[in-house]
Amino acid sequence: QVQLVESGGGLVQPGGSLRLSCAASGSIFSIDDMAWYRQGPGNQRELVAGITSGGSTNYVDSVKGRFTISRDNAKNTVYLQMNSLKPEDTAVYSCHAVVRTVARAVLSVWGQGTQVAVSS
Repeated sequence: QVQLVESGGGLVQPGGSLRLSCAASGSIFSIDDMAWYRQGPGNQRELVAGITSGGSTNYVDSVKGRFTISRDNAKNTVYLQMNSLKPEDTAVYSCHAVVRTVARAVLSVWGQGTQVAVSS
């Protein structure tokens, strides 16, 4: 059993910053790709940023230069630093990970989501 738990969401004014964290726990042998997704009101879920086990990153165009994804492999944790936030960044942010368990199963695991609201 593997779980992802997000934290760090909240209400912030336009131009502000937030840092999201997502910690994995359970019978983990290793974690491959990790990513942050978001789903805003009336929108489909979209990939915001991803990071490989080796540290390669990718971002959706709308957040490039503002958001930074990183990970701490020793802590099984992925982060999303969000700067210069805009009202259109308002969404539920969820993390995702591809996890190899101690039993050598490969699992696609989602967190429960954390709300980010950008408003004055």
